[in-house]
Amino acid sequence: MTLPQVIALGGSLLRPEESENRKIWFGKLRQLAIHIEGNSRKLGIVVGGGLPAREGIELAKDFTSDLDRLDEVGIAATRLNATIIQQILLDVGCNVAPAIPHDTQSAAQYFEQHNFVVMGGTLPGHTTDAVAVTLARDCRAKDCIIATNVSHIYNKDPKESDDAKPFFDMTIDELISITGTERLSPGQSAVVDPIAVSIAAEHKINIAVLDGREIDLIESALDGKEFHGTVVRS
Repeated sequence: MTLPQVIALGGSLLRPEESENRKIWFGKLRQLAIHIEGNSRKLGIVVGGGLPAREGIELAKDFTSDLDRLDEVGIAATRLNATIIQQILLDVGCNVAPAIPHDTQSAAQYFEQHNFVVMGGTLPGHTTDAVAVTLARDCRAKDCIIATNVSHIYNKDPKESDDAKPFFDMTIDELISITGTERLSPGQSAVVDPIAVSIAAEHKINIAVLDGREIDLIESALDGKEFHGTVVRS
């Protein structure tokens, strides 16, 4: 039996501020899903919170400073975004799990009868990157694709440093030296969540980081072809 593949879709990819581009992106995502199911493959999609999560967390910060409570707000936003993806795929007849799982074990079980499982966050302290790597572990996948709004992992933040250099191939230990292993604050983002990196290192899961705004890159990575991005080998 072919093992499922797993991808984390950054919430920023849903881009509510770019409605026209978003329609095109959703259309290509549906075409990709049809291609995957047509080849009898299975895919776990873990969706981030993006703008709804950030706005909700900022609102809640006026009333609580508890990190777990703030994370629960972000988790709710990820499940909203996951439901959007789920319904879009159901609309074209894809064999999608009927519920949004709240844990990766339940998600893995859905693959017994479904080609697609879409989910968001699970627990405070774990970003959807960490959820995706954990789902890969539970599905016995050897790789996890992290599709975000940057093209590579860099040696420093390219938004702040003009001399930032991209990595095309690196080891998990090299990535740990960049990300560390400390929990991110609610609403904080990083090219790869440190908790996700730790889980990948422990369970020997390779990570691919690419620009998810380009669906063709996601398709190439899922098909095992060369793609423009960073491969992190465990």
